[in-house]
Amino acid sequence: MARVKDLWFKTVTDPDGTPKREKTTRHGKGKRWLAVWTNLEGREQTKAFVKKTEAEKHGSMMDADKARGNYIDPNGGKKRLADLVEGEEGWLASLTADPSTRQIYEGFWRVHIKPKFGQREIGSLRPSEIRTWVKQLEKRLAKSTANRVLAFLEQLLQSAVDDDLIAKNPCASKVVKKPQPDTRRVVPWPVERLLAVTKALPERYRILATLGAGLGLRQGEIFGLAVDDVDFDKGVVHVRQQVKLIDAKLLFGLPKHDRERTIPLPDSVAEALREYLDQFPAREVTLPWEEVDGDAHTLRLVITSREAKALNRNYINTYVWKPALVRAGVVTQAELDARVPGRRNQRNRKHGMHALRHLYASLLLDAGVSVKALAEYLGHQDPGYTLRVYTHLIPGTEGRAGKVIDLAFHPEEPETGTGPEQEAK
Repeated sequence: MARVKDLWFKTVTDPDGTPKREKTTRHGKGKRWLAVWTNLEGREQTKAFVKKTEAEKHGSMMDADKARGNYIDPNGGKKRLADLVEGEEGWLASLTADPSTRQIYEGFWRVHIKPKFGQREIGSLRPSEIRTWVKQLEKRLAKSTANRVLAFLEQLLQSAVDDDLIAKNPCASKVVKKPQPDTRRVVPWPVERLLAVTKALPERYRILATLGAGLGLRQGEIFGLAVDDVDFDKGVVHVRQQVKLIDAKLLFGLPKHDRERTIPLPDSVAEALREYLDQFPAREVTLPWEEVDGDAHTLRLVITSREAKALNRNYINTYVWKPALVRAGVVTQAELDARVPGRRNQRNRKHGMHALRHLYASLLLDAGVSVKALAEYLGHQDPGYTLRVYTHLIPGTEGRAGKVIDLAFHPEEPETGTGPEQEAK
């Protein structure tokens, strides 16, 4: 049960056993009445008030909230955000995610959130200042990235709500507007560009373009493709792993969303792959599995570096892929070197290796492959996402839509009939 303590007076007992009141050292200083209660863990909590009735009311409210299951620790909001996130028992330490996802979250925290809010008490954060912070993020980052950073902060503060440290999540306020990514239509490469870039790649790495555009693989999946994953007899490829780069170290891991899949192996790609393996035989590579200190995993990779190592995306992007784009006339060196302060060069991102997947998708849609099948081949969790990205590439929709409207507005008249309209003619 809650109780009230007088901070200005205390009761003492005379030598003869008579109780009497004496002034405390705090007499006349600050608030007089202290509400005292226990939290859900049985620890004593306090809050000072000017009036005794206010202290009694507050103590009764705390008891009632505990009874109803609505208790919020009034002192919980004094916890610093950094204390919530960091340390052995912090949010990041308890995060159950693959290393690449954890690395992204740690970057969001270290670069964008901690400098602004890390030393703040979580109960002091207000929607208005978070809104201002989001606007500042949008000036430095792509809107999609700013949205992800905000979503991460919202997750952190939601954990404080779930732990009854604060009553409301300030990020969930209507005042905080989530950045809306600019709508960008995927524009697939023409086949001529693919052929030009393929020719411009060093001979050892030309198969990168073939596997990307011919199988729709992600970059890490191309790097992690093992020769044992290719079934030439059945004409399929099993996508079972990828090569990841975590803390500057390479490791094997499951494909994105932990989804293995099987995709068709076109005859042309199979022929190119056979010719490549005759010239550059598959070589064994051993890397940790999923974690930097994970168990060693050995695979015979289709494509490796000259030193028989797994490919590093930073090296390939900088010293192999981008120079090939320049040699093929896709971009100029000046365009590659251009930088926007605080963000990546968005204009050149469309020419990354991911463009090969877009070309793959456009070719399959043009051939009439269903969106559901395409989503499976690309490794998308939700066919709805595939449809949103590539719906404008589905051929023939405009013509069919126009015919439907024409039929509704100008129905063909029957040659014979006895309807009232015909009789009036």
